[in-house]
Amino acid sequence: MLTTTRRATRPAGALGRWLTGTALVAVTTGLALLLARVSGSLPHVLGGYDEWQAQAYHRVPQFLRWVLGDTTEAQFYKTALGGVGLLAGGWVAHVAGKRRRRWAGFPIAAGTGLWPWVTAAALLGLVLSSLAWGWTITATGAWQPTFVPFVSIPPMVVLTYGAGWRVAVTGAVLGAATTTPVALALVNFVCLPLGQPPVLGSVTAMWVSALLVFPLSRRLPWLPPPVTAPAAAVPEAAPRQGPAWVVRRVLADFTEAPFHGNELASLGLLAGTVLTYLLDPLTPVYGSGLLPAMLTAQVLTATLGVLVHRRQWERHGWYPTFVPIVSVAPAVVLTYGPTWPAVLTGAVLGALAAPPLAAFASRRMPFGVHPCAGNTVAMTVCTAVLVPLLDIVL
Repeated sequence: MLTTTRRATRPAGALGRWLTGTALVAVTTGLALLLARVSGSLPHVLGGYDEWQAQAYHRVPQFLRWVLGDTTEAQFYKTALGGVGLLAGGWVAHVAGKRRRRWAGFPIAAGTGLWPWVTAAALLGLVLSSLAWGWTITATGAWQPTFVPFVSIPPMVVLTYGAGWRVAVTGAVLGAATTTPVALALVNFVCLPLGQPPVLGSVTAMWVSALLVFPLSRRLPWLPPPVTAPAAAVPEAAPRQGPAWVVRRVLADFTEAPFHGNELASLGLLAGTVLTYLLDPLTPVYGSGLLPAMLTAQVLTATLGVLVHRRQWERHGWYPTFVPIVSVAPAVVLTYGPTWPAVLTGAVLGALAAPPLAAFASRRMPFGVHPCAGNTVAMTVCTAVLVPLLDIVL
């Protein structure tokens, strides 16, 4: 009788999840269309992206705003208000999680308790990167990937070696000294000459620098031995994966790249980004005006990824469904424009291909290298293959 009940409820559960996912995409699409329609009547109070970039290294307030904007570069948003929302939401989630509030959402920073140190290392690495390599922006007058330490080496080092200023500062310095120059070289001397999306150089630099940094870090005498992830990092029992879980998981995936993975942090990120668009449509997404289309593509690829790979979430407790949100889907929109074929094709292909490849690559990272580097390998491969491939289709 128990078996019969389970068989009867599983199709209903699956239908509920897919209906919820469909509704989520539909609501996002409707809001995105509304944003795009009213964009011509919105005020322009922030000066636009080009003016912001031109002033970023000439005035301290604009520099600080630029650095905050870099915290949302992984999602292609480039908005200071989104960065404030991300950090504020992350802090609320961290405090609520420590107090065991039910509304705290998914455990931030994988439940390690290291969110303050992860964020401190990432922000310090970002500031060092901007100070050391910001001259490339003023010299070229073009965007440069100074953001890359925020979502790569500094937080990875903290998650590998644990809390403390020695670990955080070491990770920050290593990130600014390796990831940023590798990204600059790849973007300017490989991607741009070959007509490839700049994100390809950024994500490639993240795993290349990880392969360089982690063998070196094991030889640094001031770093403690690597830590073992606490039991709290893996849920004792998988949460019920009903319709509410689908919405929460899609939201949380928007902040997996900066090692948050939490709904509150994602709500802050998205609220700040949309507010920036309402204040000036030519500020976020590098002044392209593509935020509505990009949000649609990202929510669609996130929803499909969570629904299609749900059993992997159930089996492993975590699965890299976030990968196409910060690689294939937005790269396709930036390359081919805000057309429905671009949005749909990039989102679907990214959701199907990127998470399994990321999981495969993460399991095969060399000893001592943080497995998150495998996620960026998948970003490289999928972006390099799928984005040019769509040139044939679109």
